[in-house]
Amino acid sequence: MAPKTQKTAQLHLPDGSVHELPVLNGAFQKHALDIRSLYKATGFTAYDPGYTSTASCKSAITYIDGAKGDLYYRGYPVKKLADHNTFLEVAHLLWEGELPEAGGKNPLEEAVRSHSMVHEQLREFFKGFRRDAHPMAILMGTVGALSSFYHEDLNLHNEDDRDLAAIRILAKMPTLAAMAYRYNKGLPFVYPCNELSYVENFVYMMFDMPTQPYKADDVRVKALEKVMILHADHEQNASTSTVRMAASSHADPFGCIAAGVASLWGPAHGGANEAVLRMLAAIQTPENIPIFLEKAKDKADPFKLMGFGHRVYKNYDPRAHVLKEVCHTLLKHLGLAQDPLFKLALELEKVALNDPYFIEKKLYPNVDFYSGLVLQALGIPLNMFTVLFAVARTTGWLAHWKELFDDEDFKIGRPQQLYVGPEARGRDCEESEE
Repeated sequence: MAPKTQKTAQLHLPDGSVHELPVLNGAFQKHALDIRSLYKATGFTAYDPGYTSTASCKSAITYIDGAKGDLYYRGYPVKKLADHNTFLEVAHLLWEGELPEAGGKNPLEEAVRSHSMVHEQLREFFKGFRRDAHPMAILMGTVGALSSFYHEDLNLHNEDDRDLAAIRILAKMPTLAAMAYRYNKGLPFVYPCNELSYVENFVYMMFDMPTQPYKADDVRVKALEKVMILHADHEQNASTSTVRMAASSHADPFGCIAAGVASLWGPAHGGANEAVLRMLAAIQTPENIPIFLEKAKDKADPFKLMGFGHRVYKNYDPRAHVLKEVCHTLLKHLGLAQDPLFKLALELEKVALNDPYFIEKKLYPNVDFYSGLVLQALGIPLNMFTVLFAVARTTGWLAHWKELFDDEDFKIGRPQQLYVGPEARGRDCEESEE
């Protein structure tokens, strides 16, 4: 749906001229200045490092209200979806705009099951990685390698072909992720089992052993399912914007998702929950919390309180609320209700949220603060945290990839820049005379 234009804003330029900018009205009373004509009409560009004030696209998938601490997928609060829906039901919602019919079959589920295997030749591709390669490095390479297997029957201008490519990627991501883990550990690969749910199958492929078959209990699977639902999409973050930028050139979708994996790998994006666990281990005991809070307030100290604060949220991250509940339920189920690291996290949250500095700066727990504790309790190793994030976020990346082709404003991404280098040199040099 195209945003409505009702008013204009006036931009007064240094030469005294005035340029009118249309005001685009979005949902939730959010508005944007349409600056598409700015450069052509005035010669000026907008300077916005990190695109913190620039809408690069219009989207109907996810909405975040950072001030209120709200997150919606297609209008549904994320907590409601995490409590009542499966991961593939949420995937259907993100892709199609609606949840599957209650009590009916989810067409996406059957399609994903039929494409969960990867080509047998891809097993040989893994041998090219060092035995101790990071699973994210392996995942990035193998996802990109899928393009060499499915390039002949892909027409990006055909909706059916795009849908099939998206299903293939979604179906094969858990398989590749589990293979990356097992290769890193020196374990034999496990083929997917179509009798299992999407999330349960992922865990099965990671942990099943020839000598000891693995069977995940419902509480563990539900905990991981919630983690994955909460990570499925998050508007125009760095990795999603990377996927959109790559896709704007009509790049192969497998390559676009590999680009998203690369962006997500950065510690400022997908690796923060690892840093939270390391921070809690460094704090050690509740008695040390005041010391580390003072370090976090000291601008001269490089220490940062990981898991607090967010680029968008200026309130409690709604995903952190859900994961805090998941922690309580899962640890109790595992007989770890008195887990010292979890108790330390609870105390750290309590102290920080009552500290004037953190109140003033609006630094609240974010999704990373509790997600690492959940994954650790589930037996997921640290170097797989971001891999699991990538498997979940692939759903959102593909939703945005699919949406992009239906956008009448779709064009190749080509940001402007503010050039600050030397001006033309050597232009007036005369040729030497003999």
